[in-house]
Order: sequence, then C-alpha cells, then structure tokens
Amino acid sequence: MILCAVPDAVATKPKLSIAHQLHPRIHRDFLYVYPVISRRSHGLSVGINLNPDKACNFHCVYCQVDRVTPPKVAMLALSTLERELRQMIALVESGALAAEYPFNTAMDLATRINDIALSGDGEPTTARQFLQVVETVVKVKQEARLNDTKIVLITDCAGLDRRDVQTGLKLLDENNGEVWAKLDAGTEPYYRQVNRTSVFFSRILKNLALAASQRPIVIQSLFMRFHGEPPPTGEIEAYGDRLNDIIRGGGKIKLVQLYTVARKPLEDWVEPLNDDELDIIGELIQRRTSLPVGKFYGAK
Repeated sequence: MILCAVPDAVATKPKLSIAHQLHPRIHRDFLYVYPVISRRSHGLSVGINLNPDKACNFHCVYCQVDRVTPPKVAMLALSTLERELRQMIALVESGALAAEYPFNTAMDLATRINDIALSGDGEPTTARQFLQVVETVVKVKQEARLNDTKIVLITDCAGLDRRDVQTGLKLLDENNGEVWAKLDAGTEPYYRQVNRTSVFFSRILKNLALAASQRPIVIQSLFMRFHGEPPPTGEIEAYGDRLNDIIRGGGKIKLVQLYTVARKPLEDWVEPLNDDELDIIGELIQRRTSLPVGKFYGAK
C-alpha cells in the first residue's frame, strides 16, 4: 500500500461531461476517423484508427476496446481515411459536430480541433502504412490551415525503433507533432501483469529513451486498483527511477500524464484509484523525478 501523506496542493477536479466519459471509436458511418472530447487533449481530439482490425501487441487489463464485436473493416484504405478526415474537419468547423450528442454536452470544447491523434483499436506503430498515414494527415492539416493543431502519436513504444516509424516521427516533428508514450510500470513483473504482452520491458524502455533523445515526449501512465489494491510504493519508486534513467541518458520528458480508469475496463477486478490515491502517487513521482505531473481522475 502507498503510505505517504496526501499533499496539500492537488490538481483541480472538474466535473466530467458526458462527452468526456463516452469515447466510442466510431462516428456516423466513418471507418477510421472519430472525434472525442479528451481531458488529456484539453478539448476535441480527432482520432485516426490505424488498427481497424483491432489487432494489438498488448493485452492490457484495463483495455476499453471491444474485441468481441467483429470490426467493420480489416484493412486501412488511405483514400477513405483522407476523405473522412476532411469531412470531420468540416463538421467541426461548421458547428455541426457540437450540435450532436454527446458533443452538445461540451459544446464549448467541440468547435476547435486541439489535436489529430494517431491511435485507435491497437498499437498504431504496427500499421504497415504508418508513414503513409502520417503523410496524409500532414497534407490535410496543412491544406485546412490547422497550423496550431498538434498531431499526436499515442503509442505503447514497441514499434518506435522501426525504420518507417522513425521517418514518420521526423515528419511529425516538422509539423507540430508530439509523442505520447505509454509507461505503466517500473519493473518487468508489474509490466507483465498490467500490459500482458510478449514484448520485452527492456525494449519498451530502450524505445522510450530513443524517442526522448530526439524530441521532448509526454509520458502517459495509468495506475489502478489491482484486485482491490493500489500499486505498491516500491513499484511507483521504480517507475520514477525508469523516468530518471531516461533523463540521465539525455532524454527530455515534458510532462507525465498520470490517470486512472474512467470507463469500463476489460477485467472486472480492475478498479479506479480514488482521488487521494492518485494525488499520493503524483506527489511521489514529482518528488522522485522533479518532472511536471498532470493528474486525471476517475469518473464521478
């Protein structure tokens, strides 16, 4: 159990709209492009599903992807993706999206695209057309004059060392891109318990260090109650040590996004941390690493 005291200063805890809590990766008859109101994006994020077949190299205990319902399509069609992205931008800019449920519960956030996220129902860096998707998104973004809109890669890091992914990351760097890299553990055993993958923890750490050596990255970490218990203090300390390893190696971490379960997870024995527990973990990470930590609490 975590034993340290609750800090005096904690992150604000805004009331979540229905749009914050509903994150379906489908919209109308679109196959690849979907909008969500994201707390971590601080507004509207337009997602690009690079894994419509729902294949993933991780099997996280907290996963919220429906892998029982068959996918609509198994392949990624670039021409359709490009058309859908243009249509989504038009829906947002016309105000039509903000009038639809559930976006009408957060209308002030639904009329401006904060980012275009390469994400979806699996790990985007495993997509064979990763580079071509990045090129397509950059082209559409430039033509739509979305100069302030970020392109965010949300990744578990397993494929960051691939040659085509490295080329795609350089293109992102040139076009207001950002890498949001997943790290949910500080030790190999806990990593195996939570992420349930055949990918070695050492590869994840190596790729994290590689990405952070080339540009400042954001670390995304989900902590939860695991069979009724929050993460052990020693695990959080080890997690902080892994971040420090990246920094000592010359890597740059601009922010740690610390969050917990906000929607129904894959395993019913996974539960969200309460606000105090998340605050305690955030304070421990800040003390151990001196990094800025953004906290995103569970649904009320």
